[in-house]
Amino acid sequence: MSLSTRRAGEAQRLLFSWSKKGQGFDKLSPNGFRRTQTPSTDFTLIDPAKAVICRHMVPLLFHGETVHPLRSGALWWPAERALLVADLHFEKARFYAGTGQFLPPYDSIETARLLAAQVEEVGARQVLCLGDSFHDAAGALTLPMEARAILEALRARLDRWIWITGNHDGAAAFSFGHSVTEMTLRGLALRHEATSCAEPELSGHFHPKIRLRARGQSIARRCFLMNETKLILPAFGALTGGLDARHPAIHAALRPPVTALVPGRERLLRFPVEGMRAA
Repeated sequence: MSLSTRRAGEAQRLLFSWSKKGQGFDKLSPNGFRRTQTPSTDFTLIDPAKAVICRHMVPLLFHGETVHPLRSGALWWPAERALLVADLHFEKARFYAGTGQFLPPYDSIETARLLAAQVEEVGARQVLCLGDSFHDAAGALTLPMEARAILEALRARLDRWIWITGNHDGAAAFSFGHSVTEMTLRGLALRHEATSCAEPELSGHFHPKIRLRARGQSIARRCFLMNETKLILPAFGALTGGLDARHPAIHAALRPPVTALVPGRERLLRFPVEGMRAA
């Protein structure tokens, strides 16, 4: 059996262990998957034979810093004991209700629960949010009591909570920590949206996803995107869609070659993002 055949088989087994009967899922909770809440289409179609399988939860080395892409969409940075998350989009359902589009109003509570569970799991002492934490400027003021209580309890346990502002929440009242437009930590720039600068950078904004082919079916998965200097996190929020990893907007921000990273329980799948579409 060839290496590519074995690799494809392992990738397919891993992908189907992430899904129920091969169906697509969007958000991973501490106890499993739930269905995608916001339909997204036109994702990258990728051959599992091209996946690189990491046998253990091998840390990712990014510009001299060891980080761990997590299945939840968060990024764990052990040296800083920091959990990085992007695009929480608290109060998105409330925002859409104001436009006449009524969605189940539980997204803020679910996102807060997922965030608290992830902080507990890794033992983070600081949380760094990479922008669009609230879907609009009013989001911090309209949080449900349960979500607010979870965040307040979490804030009391942390040494630091930094909220980097994004295009959705630039004027929000961040009452659970300190807000900045961007910051630099250990030589890595942290901001909401990737820039054309050559400096190494961690960001969010694009909600990247890919669609993986396995056993004649396709499975939509959130992913991290990485090139030589940029690492883009997927959206962490419970009610967030996704953008095709080959989309022109991503192509403009990431110079090829680009790798999509899909974390598993004990492995990290790496897929080359080929055929990035020009604008």
